[in-house]
Amino acid sequence: QGKFTLLRDTRTDGSFLVHHFLSFYLRAGCKVCFVALLQSFSHYSIVAQKLGVSLAAAKERGQLVFLEGLKSCLDLLFGEEEQPGQPNPLQFLSGSSCDLRALFDFVRVSLGAAAGDSWKGPVLLVDDLSVLLSLGAAPVAVLDFIHYCRVCVCCQLKGNVVVLVHSNEDSEDEENELVVNSLCHHSDLILWAEGLATGFCKDVHGQIKIIKRLSLRQAEQDVVQIYQYKIQDRNVTFFARGLSAAVL
Repeated sequence: QGKFTLLRDTRTDGSFLVHHFLSFYLRAGCKVCFVALLQSFSHYSIVAQKLGVSLAAAKERGQLVFLEGLKSCLDLLFGEEEQPGQPNPLQFLSGSSCDLRALFDFVRVSLGAAAGDSWKGPVLLVDDLSVLLSLGAAPVAVLDFIHYCRVCVCCQLKGNVVVLVHSNEDSEDEENELVVNSLCHHSDLILWAEGLATGFCKDVHGQIKIIKRLSLRQAEQDVVQIYQYKIQDRNVTFFARGLSAAVL
């Protein structure tokens, strides 16, 4: 509890990690606020069904609060009327404000303890943070949003925050790299999925670097473990480097 986990991908798609954490926390009985900026609800629902979780049922019983970013953008840009007392979480798109306060308020209200709630702990899941930069949010606003979410969810509510960001070390997108590097310095755990430097392989889809940030609270070096993985229809297989089916 109270941990900030950063999911980072380079030269590959790290969305399989998002699907894992979503199904993991729902099965564990946690209250989940899912800020989905990349795909539609039906996309996540289909993948979750393969993993044995029903997102529709989780929404109905109040365990899952789902923000469909694509729909919210369309509603805002094409003039859909807001419901009274429920401002659009992506209000910064309209130019009325440059900060992400409305999005933070959505998260805070969604995960706030309600009467009769019996969930184990609150979880904020964001897929993916880089989209906010593409929509025009400033790097400082994005970092402020994550900072306030960490204070609210991790410190006050004793929950967890899991965020996915895309990164490319050779990219000229300085704003995105600034956000990624800043988040790396503040995270408790980094799961970094990378594509293979040697190119495509049908038996190895990439490698994942697991970085446990012990230096954050103790005067110790970070623990780094590296595995390779293969994504299958319903799960992901992990193995040590050089021990894939292609080699053995």
